[in-house]
Amino acid sequence: MTTEDIRIHIIGGGISGIIAAKTLEEFGFAPTILEGSDRLGGRVKTDVVDGYQLDRGFQVLLSNYPAAKKFLDYKALSVQEFISGAAIFKKGKKSYIGDPLRDRSLWMKTLFSNVATLGDKLKIFQLQNQLKKKSIDKIFESAEVSTMEYLRGYGFSEKIIHNFFQPFFTGIFLEEKLETSSRMFEFVFKMFAEGLALIPKGGIEEISKQLSSHLQKTTIQLNTKVKAIQDTKIVLEDGNEIKTDYTIIATEASSLISNLKNQQLDWKSCDTLYFTTDARVIQKPFIGLVASRKSLINNIFYHSSVEMTQRGDQELLSVTVVKDHSLSEKELIAAVTKELQEECGIKNLQFLKRYQIDKALPQLHNFQYEVSPSETQLKERIFLAGDVQLNASLNAAMLAGEAAALGVLQVMGKTGVIQ
Repeated sequence: MTTEDIRIHIIGGGISGIIAAKTLEEFGFAPTILEGSDRLGGRVKTDVVDGYQLDRGFQVLLSNYPAAKKFLDYKALSVQEFISGAAIFKKGKKSYIGDPLRDRSLWMKTLFSNVATLGDKLKIFQLQNQLKKKSIDKIFESAEVSTMEYLRGYGFSEKIIHNFFQPFFTGIFLEEKLETSSRMFEFVFKMFAEGLALIPKGGIEEISKQLSSHLQKTTIQLNTKVKAIQDTKIVLEDGNEIKTDYTIIATEASSLISNLKNQQLDWKSCDTLYFTTDARVIQKPFIGLVASRKSLINNIFYHSSVEMTQRGDQELLSVTVVKDHSLSEKELIAAVTKELQEECGIKNLQFLKRYQIDKALPQLHNFQYEVSPSETQLKERIFLAGDVQLNASLNAAMLAGEAAALGVLQVMGKTGVIQ
């Protein structure tokens, strides 16, 4: 039996599943990806609507992610850079805060910004320098407290926590109270301190397209939904069964395997709404933050402030809503439109599309950076990939996919299937 004769199935064609397939191919295997939707990418997808390029949820790639640097070709992605800072809206007024060492135009804006005290601004540079020196391993070995406790313990004032950290990291963690582990805060803050936020010219889905384009031996079966996995048998929702030797689950596993302990997940949700408008109130590629506690809006971004492959005639604005609400779509659009005018001074909006993302990020508690191949094994022939094992990031998805593939190879080596 050759390596290509061994049947390895990967359930889920998101980033983690694609990396698992790529890793298996490197060792001579020809896996099969079973993907329930009409294309690969998982949560990393882009649509074109009325000539405008819309990511399914506002997403960025952090340039210094170690796994991203290993697996992605940034130049081929034509990545567009965000400015290292944010435009902050409060009571209808706009101010900026950012890293003047990277962009000299931010010196005066940051110095005179009223969103933070001078002491807060100095503490930001101090924290950046500390985390640049702190290894990722040390970060994920640190004792965990909530991000909010961490910020207060570091000495940041309530002013900058409310005006900057809370709206900025709410958009990343998708929860308002900043209860997310301080490990994740330090990791993300370190990534921002060392690198930049990027978005491919063709939208976030270009990441999954680039990764999947390297697959040469992998069979991809789209619109194939899996109902259950039973050792060496995969049961599809249409009743058909597939024989398999090894299975990697690169999606939520709890519904696929009976009696699976400690794998039930809760999820964080959000809304992303896209609008077109005739002008930008933020001219450069800054993320916009809304610092009002009462506001539904968390962050905004003008996608037309960077180069796009598909660009309509007007400016394109995305708006992220993290807060829970019971509004109908019509009511939500009306509320967001009103807030954009009152909080940000944005007028003449035309609604384009809403993405209601019920499973935007997994609700995790014990944040880890990486997982060993042996730890991905759920059962004798079943392995788990996906960022749900680590820290819910693009970097984690890649690392977990690679680890699960190596876990399969490790077991094969022990059983004498491969030498």
